[in-house]
Amino acid sequence: MLTIAVDAMGGDYAPKSEVEGAVRAASEYPVRVILVGPEDIVRRELQNHPDADGLPIDVHHASEFITMEDSAAKAVRTKKDSSIKVASRLMRDGDARGVVSAGNTGAVMATAKITQGMIRGVTRPALASAFPTVKGTPVVVLDVGANVDSRPEMLAQFAVMGEVYSRIIFHNRRPRVGLLSIGEEEHKGNDLTRAAQPLIKALPINFIGNVEGRDVFTGDADVIVCDGFIGNVTLKVSEGLVELITGMLRESLEATVRRKLGAVLSRDAFRELKKRVDYSEYGGAPLLGVKGVNIICHGRSNANAIKNAIRVAAEFAQGRVNEKIEDELEQSAASKAVAT
Repeated sequence: MLTIAVDAMGGDYAPKSEVEGAVRAASEYPVRVILVGPEDIVRRELQNHPDADGLPIDVHHASEFITMEDSAAKAVRTKKDSSIKVASRLMRDGDARGVVSAGNTGAVMATAKITQGMIRGVTRPALASAFPTVKGTPVVVLDVGANVDSRPEMLAQFAVMGEVYSRIIFHNRRPRVGLLSIGEEEHKGNDLTRAAQPLIKALPINFIGNVEGRDVFTGDADVIVCDGFIGNVTLKVSEGLVELITGMLRESLEATVRRKLGAVLSRDAFRELKKRVDYSEYGGAPLLGVKGVNIICHGRSNANAIKNAIRVAAEFAQGRVNEKIEDELEQSAASKAVAT
């Protein structure tokens, strides 16, 4: 049984969402969960879940926690016993196989890099987020915010990491990898994308060339690579669009119900759509490139998102994603050395 450590004080609704998500995960999946945070607060929340009795859930005390308002760099230096740092140490020391947090993204990333270190061959970590597509298969977009500025060689590393992640977690035998740009032609884009293009093209992956913003949702690519600034804007615009569409559909549904015309069918269709575009179904974004398994969730994550993030962390650990990323990067480096 894999053990996953959950930062119980990370999200906007902590520890309620974290505890409920842990209870759901421990009852549905073959995982043991360690909830990390002030023991009295976490246990008090656990008491609201009598169904947790007998489940493989433990509480590990951490006297501090990092808030969204904290400066990430300062908090990581000064809050030595924060819930995210304690959870990260549990993984480093072998007491857990993965960490899940809906806390301060900068603090989670800094803690992971300092506590666990980077895997060989990776310059910077990348956040990978799964987006829904019209074909019903998710596309992995990275980086969605770990790096505001990226270099061409970093995008090439992101391509390898995303390809391995898509292959193992989403079971794509040969993922199609695209580079996000303003046109499909090779000469289009900015200095970064034009410089990254030949580097990614030389990799032993199924690179399909440049893709445009609209291709994020078509399902024609399984992995889309971009710099963290563009990726984060894409992520936030997509979240806003989902909220707009679901809000408008809800209003239309309510009007339909009032007219008592096709109410049941409309409700079923709405629920199906909401499930397909709901970020909580995908859990969280893995931080690729650091040693260990780190899943970073949306600050507003509900219990369903935490539950699925725990599932993703377990699948990530079982799939030995980091080891395979390291192997792929070494093979790419060896191929390049032979070629030159």
